Amino acid sequence: MRSVLVTGATGFLGGALTRRMLLDGVRVFALGRNQEKLSELESLGATTLPCDLADLPDDMQPDACDVVVHAAALSSPWGRAVDFERANVAGTANALRLAERVGARRFINISSPSIYFRFADQDRLREGDPLPAPVNAYADTKRRAEDLVSGASAFETVTLRPRGLYGPADTALLPRLLKAAKTRPLPLMRGGEAATDLTYIDDVIESILAAMVAPSSASGQAFNISGGVALPVKMVAEQAGAKAGIIVRWRQVPWQLVRGFATASERVCAILPQRPEPVVTAYSAGLFAFRQTLNIQKAEQLLGWRPKVSFDEGLEKTFVGRTE
Repeated sequence: MRSVLVTGATGFLGGALTRRMLLDGVRVFALGRNQEKLSELESLGATTLPCDLADLPDDMQPDACDVVVHAAALSSPWGRAVDFERANVAGTANALRLAERVGARRFINISSPSIYFRFADQDRLREGDPLPAPVNAYADTKRRAEDLVSGASAFETVTLRPRGLYGPADTALLPRLLKAAKTRPLPLMRGGEAATDLTYIDDVIESILAAMVAPSSASGQAFNISGGVALPVKMVAEQAGAKAGIIVRWRQVPWQLVRGFATASERVCAILPQRPEPVVTAYSAGLFAFRQTLNIQKAEQLLGWRPKVSFDEGLEKTFVGRTE
């Protein structure tokens, strides 16, 4: 593997992947919108491509690349459907066109397990399990983006569905959780039965590197990626809070009451001029109410990948040197 193009290189995952491959001596073309972060990657040796992928210039023609890693996406529990459509569907279509331009032999698509989500307990979900109706615009557009990738024929494709990325530079998962915990009690529903599996950033990067060199039998397939351990959501919040110096408080509330409040809040926010994000969305509430875990056996067997970083170890690495 001589050269790789990374979309979303200024994001959490794309940036970490770019830095890792530069350390490994790989030539990296880093595509992203944040000029400050692109400059940082350029100082490390990346060839940077300032670009909004949804508005891919017709004349953008990087040098030939062996692999394209498509990590760019709009990931949020709330937002306008048109914005998700633009970033995740149009953006993926353009990433596929770019992969053809550079003559890539393999296209690695970073998708999301949110496409599995339903308001029910689900343990050890497999890649081929029937999918429910999308819970929100993010899940809908990521599912449609997967369809675009699976229909590509100019190169081999591999789709990865990493669950709950976290790590030192994360600005989403644990920071959002701790921000909520700092200001109010968190809802404890259904007796605290909710559980999930998280994935430390280094393990996700290793899964991408494994997908780059996996045999052709992996092409056209999707793979669950996670830490492989069902973690009670209550425990995750409390241990993260302890690391951040935040006492996590809980308030027992009926699930249906929370869902009703979240749904009503979404409807109100959707008609307000600025479309502010609700205090809680139905999807976010569902993550606190139900068990949602993945089966990663397929990735272990076909990609030769397995997670190495435990939650305790990952949490320690995440908060080293951090002050809240």
